[in-house]
Amino acid sequence: MHPHTRAIVAASAYAVMTGNKVAGIYDHTAGRHLPIAAECRGRRLQAYDGERSVNFGGTLPDLYDGGDEAFVSFETDGSTVRGYDRGSASFYEAKITAELVQLYDHGASAWFAFNVQLA
Repeated sequence: MHPHTRAIVAASAYAVMTGNKVAGIYDHTAGRHLPIAAECRGRRLQAYDGERSVNFGGTLPDLYDGGDEAFVSFETDGSTVRGYDRGSASFYEAKITAELVQLYDHGASAWFAFNVQLA
C-alpha cells in the first residue's frame, strides 16, 4: 500500500469502528501529523486527505480513493478491519485500541502505527 493509503484507511477504520469523527492523524512511521478527516454514518463513510486534496469513501464494504482512482475493500470483525487495496494489489488488517490504529500491510510485510486526533 502507498503510505497515504495506509493513513486514510487507518483514519477510516477508526471512524467506522468507534463512530467518532477523525480530525487528523499522526503517522508514527513518517513522524508527522497528517490532515486527514473521516466520518461514518451507518454504512456510508466519507473521508478527506487534505495533503493530497482527495476524497475517499463510499458505501461499505467498497470505498474509493479519488486520487489513486482505486477501490479499497473494507470489512469489520470485532475490533479489526480487514480488506484489500486494489491500487497496490495488497491485503491489510487494522486493529483499533483507544486512540491508536495499528495497521498490518501484507504487501510491505510490516506493521504501521497511527494516533487519531478526534474532532
